[in-house]
Amino acid sequence: MTRPIIDIDDPRLVKALAHPIRVRILGILEAHSATPRELAAEIGVPLENVSYHVRTLKNFGFIELERTRQVRGAIEHHYRAAARPRVTAKAWEQMPDIVKHAMTSASLGQVSDLVKRAAEQGKFSRPESQLSRMPYVLDEKAFAAASDVLTDALERIGLLAEDAGLRIRAGEAEALPAVAVVMLFDEPNG
Repeated sequence: MTRPIIDIDDPRLVKALAHPIRVRILGILEAHSATPRELAAEIGVPLENVSYHVRTLKNFGFIELERTRQVRGAIEHHYRAAARPRVTAKAWEQMPDIVKHAMTSASLGQVSDLVKRAAEQGKFSRPESQLSRMPYVLDEKAFAAASDVLTDALERIGLLAEDAGLRIRAGEAEALPAVAVVMLFDEPNG
């Protein structure tokens, strides 16, 4: 089995993730396992194309085979996300602008859809939910430090999720699927 990739510091791996179909597949497989046929139906892309991108993601270790099942003489393959990859600042810096744009656009489309569905379903009604937008004026040093703060916050939430998983598996708590979205960027003009 391929070891899941968590921190991506190789620009070639970033390019492998830059395709919008791969970003969408990863997003779906983070939420639940699926077959290439199910993925194709969900994103509206021909099965052959999805199968190619699934193989690529599997070969790079971003997804893994969860189980197989015999269905009418064929073997159905169910995949799930192996880990949520994070692109390191060094790898991002080395990427061509066109790749950065493709990854940003695909991720923002996914986040936009997720937030819209959550809002429509009343998923921001919990008092502890967060939805904030805070403009700041920073310098280079403060921007880098702010990025570190957000990275640390996500890592801490990841540890909280691990602890929660233990309680859930032990039957001490119910699963509460949650999403954390972090953004820090230069304010656009106008």
